[in-house]
Amino acid sequence: MRTDETDLAPQPEEADAARGTSAVASATGATRAPWWETFDSTRLPLLILVFVGGVVSLGLEVSGPRLMAPFFGTTQLIWAVQIGTTLLYLSLGYYIGGRIADRRPDARLLCILTTIAAVAAALIPFISRPILNFSVNAFSAFNSGDGTAAVGYFIATLLGVVLLFAVPVTLLGMVSPFAIRLSVRQVGETGTNAGNLYALSTIGSLLGAFIPALLLIPAWGVRRTILALAFALLLASLWGLRPRARIGSSAVATLLLLVIAVPTLYTASLGPLKPQQGLIYEQETLYNYVQVTRDQQGTNYLVLNEGDAIHSIYNPDRILYVDRGWYSDYLLAAPYFNENYQNAQTRKLAVVGLAGGTIARQYNAAYHLDRIEGAELDPAIVSVARKYFGLNEPNLHVYYGDGRTFIAATKETYDVVAVDAFQQPYMPFQLTTTEFYDGVRQHLSQQGVVAIKSGHCGSDYRLVNALVNTLYAAGFASVYTENMPGDNVDINIIATVSKTSVETLRANLAKEPSDSLIGTVAPYMLDVVKPAQAEQDGLVFTDDRAPVEQITDATILTCVQRH
Repeated sequence: MRTDETDLAPQPEEADAARGTSAVASATGATRAPWWETFDSTRLPLLILVFVGGVVSLGLEVSGPRLMAPFFGTTQLIWAVQIGTTLLYLSLGYYIGGRIADRRPDARLLCILTTIAAVAAALIPFISRPILNFSVNAFSAFNSGDGTAAVGYFIATLLGVVLLFAVPVTLLGMVSPFAIRLSVRQVGETGTNAGNLYALSTIGSLLGAFIPALLLIPAWGVRRTILALAFALLLASLWGLRPRARIGSSAVATLLLLVIAVPTLYTASLGPLKPQQGLIYEQETLYNYVQVTRDQQGTNYLVLNEGDAIHSIYNPDRILYVDRGWYSDYLLAAPYFNENYQNAQTRKLAVVGLAGGTIARQYNAAYHLDRIEGAELDPAIVSVARKYFGLNEPNLHVYYGDGRTFIAATKETYDVVAVDAFQQPYMPFQLTTTEFYDGVRQHLSQQGVVAIKSGHCGSDYRLVNALVNTLYAAGFASVYTENMPGDNVDINIIATVSKTSVETLRANLAKEPSDSLIGTVAPYMLDVVKPAQAEQDGLVFTDDRAPVEQITDATILTCVQRH
């Protein structure tokens, strides 16, 4: 006897009663089992993949600017491009992934996509090398006079490096919509599942932002960090692959692990991040890409991040490098602007941007100082300076932190404050403002001076003029410039607390023996020093508005057009 299906369906009264009972039970929680009893262990691999996908997507975003830093710097523009393109790739991944997931909600397909993303990420350290070398040739074209070509190569290379991340990040954007589609069994669970998965992915992204920046990149370098991220994603993808694909992916994962773990394999396969002639040391730190090169005369040079800008110079047999137009030599006689100055009056020096310690060594040799204080944001640079740049002054006290914080916190009064801090080619904006230099002035003696390294190109002195305006606005009585000879872009700005003059400088220097350090640099300094006046209604840098990067970019463009 056949039973009608309608006989098995609950009657309206019974259905209403069932819904009422369910609603009461749900409201009181009486019949809801704990989450650990209802947790579906078969979903665990999917949840791990969502978490790891979040880690890797943000890890790649953090690693991108560090990969470009040795060639393009870490400016706001670079970060804006990296963040913007990452958001674009993720949005594209969300859109495509959602459409594919609705048509084919298959966990195996998701794992294939994330495996491709892992392989694409693993290729970045290898395929980026030719592009980065190409950028070196672009700068060489600029130096040789083909400036227009250099700008095009620069932009093309920047876009090329950013595009390296398009494939893996776009594929990682597909993970969340795919996982939501695979997790939903009932319409009423959609919101909960989506919220849980996005929360899990975001927690992974949080770790992906901090672990590479704080741990992996300083310890392993950016390229091994990217390989480690690819390795983790590959492992998290294995569960959904077919046996043959799983074997192949496991072999790739093993190879990645060997390259990450064995330094000789890493060096042989990747080499230095940025080749330099005479390279004797390189290190990726929390803040910088550090290189030390050595020429045939045994002189060491400290190169930080992109370009060929030298931040410190050291030869154990020399103190001065005026024959090379080295800017710090020209700063040595700065205290002599003051009336009735005597060499012994300079007792304390502060250096904001200690780097390899060239300024500290030179001032100590010239003045036999009682105390030197150096502010350096990157502790690793100080370690390099002690090993390769003879930074062993017994009266040196190092402050590890930002120069702005150092000036705000110090209780000392200095005779000279030297500001030589760059995230090449930019001065940190917080070290250019009236608020900063007002703080500097308050920590200078009555005969104190502040000496700043800056830059220009040809007749473009916009940055220099703004700094001069700022120093006058901060209360300094006299300001001077020292334009390095030849086609050098370096320029020193010197400001004194008391009213001074070039004539006083000339008279004081004339008293110095010609064979002393100050006597040696005196002719060079007198050849280039000029009084500087504030521009009427000129730009003054403040904490609220200091367009240092924009002015520097415009100056670089002037250089390009000039060449």
